[in-house]
Amino acid sequence: MRQKIVAGNWKMNNNLDESKSLVKKVAKSIKKNKLKNTRVIVAPTFVSLEKVANKAKGTKVEVAAQNMHFAKNGAFTGEISAEMLKSVGVEIVILGHSERREYFGETDEMLAKKVDAALENKMEVIFCFGEVLEDRKSGNHFNVVESQIKNGLYHLEAKDWKNIILAYEPVWAIGTGETASPEQAQEMHAFIRKIVADEYNDDVSENVSILYGGSVKPNNAQEIFGKPDVDGGLIGGAALNKDDFKAIIDAI
Repeated sequence: MRQKIVAGNWKMNNNLDESKSLVKKVAKSIKKNKLKNTRVIVAPTFVSLEKVANKAKGTKVEVAAQNMHFAKNGAFTGEISAEMLKSVGVEIVILGHSERREYFGETDEMLAKKVDAALENKMEVIFCFGEVLEDRKSGNHFNVVESQIKNGLYHLEAKDWKNIILAYEPVWAIGTGETASPEQAQEMHAFIRKIVADEYNDDVSENVSILYGGSVKPNNAQEIFGKPDVDGGLIGGAALNKDDFKAIIDAI
């Protein structure tokens, strides 16, 4: 049975003290929550990773990095390797977020190498993809999503998918206040599950968690999460508020 997951991407927010305080509040807020098959993940900035990971030890909160480089080491100023992340207790990484693709020029080919590096280091990957508004309006959204998944992940073997979490994020709905309707989210998630099954098999497809990311809030989370192929969310702004994040976790 695939897992339910609520992951909070803090992006470039919160200094060290704020990050430690927030993870402590999140952990406390879900302490008495019967999460059952639900995982809760937070992704702070690089400078806070070690301290947040230490604060999260022994709680129901897991910690992820927002990015990493594909190389083990070398002359890559400002970058972080998988081995470095693991050395501070982080074993999950978000790759391919639309902001990384748009603002920092990350390509499918580059992301495929990052995925390989993460898996080689026995890390779990939250792999992001999604279409821009122009693609949605032109009816090209399915092709864009299939291409991003194919180029980033289809070189993997079926066994590798146990460490892959998919995150569909319609770019037009990130930080805009716009949200794909629950029906639009379900339509895309069902499509994703089908193309994974076609490339691999039903076992891989039915066991991979597919998260929705795009202006999920307490007032729409339950309806979105209620769709059969939506297994949780990759949460942005609402993850910065303990009460909002808790409400979204409760909605799953």
